[in-house]
Amino acid sequence: MNKNVYKYDDMKRSEHMAVRTTAGWYLWTHQLIEVTGEDATVFLDWLYTAPIKNLAVGRDRYTTMLNADAEIIDDVVIMRMDEQRYWISTLFKYKLLDWLRGHKKEYKVEWKDITDEWHMFTIQGPNSKDMVNALVENPIDDLKFFSFADNAIDGVPVIVNRAGFTGEKFGYEIYLAKDKYAWMVDKLKETAPKFGAKQVTEFQIMAWTLPTEAGYYYMRDLLYTNPLEVGLDKGIDWDKKFIGKKALLKVKEAGPAREMVGFTLEEADVRINGKDQGAPGSVVTLDGEEIGRVSKFNYSFVQEKPVGYLLVDKGSVKIGDHVTINHRYDAVICEKKFL
Repeated sequence: MNKNVYKYDDMKRSEHMAVRTTAGWYLWTHQLIEVTGEDATVFLDWLYTAPIKNLAVGRDRYTTMLNADAEIIDDVVIMRMDEQRYWISTLFKYKLLDWLRGHKKEYKVEWKDITDEWHMFTIQGPNSKDMVNALVENPIDDLKFFSFADNAIDGVPVIVNRAGFTGEKFGYEIYLAKDKYAWMVDKLKETAPKFGAKQVTEFQIMAWTLPTEAGYYYMRDLLYTNPLEVGLDKGIDWDKKFIGKKALLKVKEAGPAREMVGFTLEEADVRINGKDQGAPGSVVTLDGEEIGRVSKFNYSFVQEKPVGYLLVDKGSVKIGDHVTINHRYDAVICEKKFL
């Protein structure tokens, strides 16, 4: 038997469900690249599929970066700090820095790796707004999703961003100077019990179970795919030029060959590999014929069953269909969201 690493772990369950029912907090610092200069806006508009020129100061935008073949090579969040100053939040800064250098051309733009200057703590869950309000000097009640503002905690400057990687309606990120790490941990530990909040210590909860339930991706899930195959085409600005547009238009005209769908299993103790683990992913068959591979395999504490994503031939399955994974496990096709 392959014992499920989530189902029987009470600590993982407790930390995960704290985010879903009250609140959870944890250090969630990403890599940050600051882009500035006279051409910063047009430069980023060329690199990314979503429009950057209409992004207001104080707002964020999730977007993808493509190669010339329209394959996704990074997905990031861009924060507009000033008119010509941006933060790019990524998990692959060295790849990004190489890409910036390779496409700078005559653009009047500069960039700086500021990862070592900042820490980011996230507070996620139904009680997160009240918890953040108990910490900061200026109430954040009017802060819209994917927007941020300067604030302070006991006189210490912070940036509060309403965002997250959990799928919760209320979730916030607090950016502050890196040397304030221990101080911030103490503040969070002191405040959390008043709101039933718990510190999330398991990386598997931060990075895998919470985001998977919400239908979110990691870059590993997106390798060798294009935005139309994985449902990331809604934010694309087709009226502007961007790297990979020519190839992506061909995909759009012909229709994507594959699609990403969700699945659930009733059996918990199984052996299934997802592409997110660095392998090709377990085979998916329908009536004995291979139709795709497992992109992500995880567990939902809300559903109380294994869940994940499949990259399959376009139109080969519909919601409610049964497929076979690894030639032995019965899976049911569903929406790619489990909340």
